[in-house]
Amino acid sequence: MNSPYTNALEQLDRVASIMELNKQTHKRLQLPEKFHVVSIPVVMDDGEERIFIGYRSQYNSILGLYKGGIRFASTVDKDEVKALSFWMTIKTAAVGLPLGGGKGGVIVDPRGMSEGELERLSRGWVKALFDVIGPRQDVPAPDVATNPRIMGWMTDEYSRIAGEASPAAFTGKDVKDGGIVARSTSTARGGFYLLEKIRKDSGKEPGEMRVAIQGFGNAGSFFAKIAYDAGYKIIGVSDSRTSVMSQGGAGFDPYEVQKIKEEQGALQNVDVHDADGAALRVGQPLDVLGMKCDVLVPAAVENQITQDNVENVVAPLVIELANGPTTPEADRILFERGTLVVPDVLANAGGVIVSYYEWYQNINDEQWTEDEANEKLRLQISHAHSSIESIAQEYKSSLRDAAYIFALRALDDALRKG
Repeated sequence: MNSPYTNALEQLDRVASIMELNKQTHKRLQLPEKFHVVSIPVVMDDGEERIFIGYRSQYNSILGLYKGGIRFASTVDKDEVKALSFWMTIKTAAVGLPLGGGKGGVIVDPRGMSEGELERLSRGWVKALFDVIGPRQDVPAPDVATNPRIMGWMTDEYSRIAGEASPAAFTGKDVKDGGIVARSTSTARGGFYLLEKIRKDSGKEPGEMRVAIQGFGNAGSFFAKIAYDAGYKIIGVSDSRTSVMSQGGAGFDPYEVQKIKEEQGALQNVDVHDADGAALRVGQPLDVLGMKCDVLVPAAVENQITQDNVENVVAPLVIELANGPTTPEADRILFERGTLVVPDVLANAGGVIVSYYEWYQNINDEQWTEDEANEKLRLQISHAHSSIESIAQEYKSSLRDAAYIFALRALDDALRKG
């Protein structure tokens, strides 16, 4: 299977050919502007010093400062970080944000670390990269296995080194640290606003639509609860080890599933019944991808829908809350089959949109209400979807290709002027 970065460049090359992108712009976008590799020494609780490898990919800044998350995972590597920073470059341009694309990571399994070790690692990442990040050049945010608490530590460390309070140096912080109240649900909410727009255009009611979600972390669990509250039927969810599914399609309460998972630590131990009283079926994590449903939401990690399993996908609508969940080969098959795929660079852009709002508030010393931020998000992501739909009709293309065309036009215009 190709690396995420190979997939990203394949997407770029294909769309560049479709739209006859300026060759110089095409070349500029084939590599990150800067890529930083750092060693981070951390004194562990037992007194031993361990060295962790950290990355920051600053892909493109023609539209504005670099923006993108930091992930802590044992699977982090250079190609993944480059790919994610490229996709962030496309994403910010596709939804009309004055931002560039970046991404960071540390090779680490945070599950075995104490709170003190995590804090020292987080502060160490900032120390190692202090000179190349900051509120006017590169603003990181949470990603896999990082959270508002970690962003708080990082903001505090940046402020300590800078010698002044710098809340705009990071986003995704707790509200008490300068965060925005809408941030925790923003990725899921942005994808849900697109689902609502597509549903209304189809003339269906929420109760007519069955939703299956692969990935029950932050984005997937919030999406499940938001959709359930709006009347959609949640018929399947999965985590990294297990899927639980409503056999007859009656749907179940995702709040119940999450509560039991939190209490028992795993989905395979969930004892929940669906709306018809039937026990949920337990299966393998990828089983949820093949459920007979109206909406499939990949909300886990990259390369989940592949050439090998795409035939199992029967949902007519796929909303990609994860980054890069569908390989290029599988994407082509879905498009040829007539499956509507709302691509990651649009579907999960709610996170970076609200991150931008947080940064803007910090820079301008403002504080919006949750309702204000959510309404701004709804308008911005819906407008982007409409613009991208128009391009898809113009080129008779997928929404993914249309989103890339929209983004690459913006980047090309800026590069020519700059």
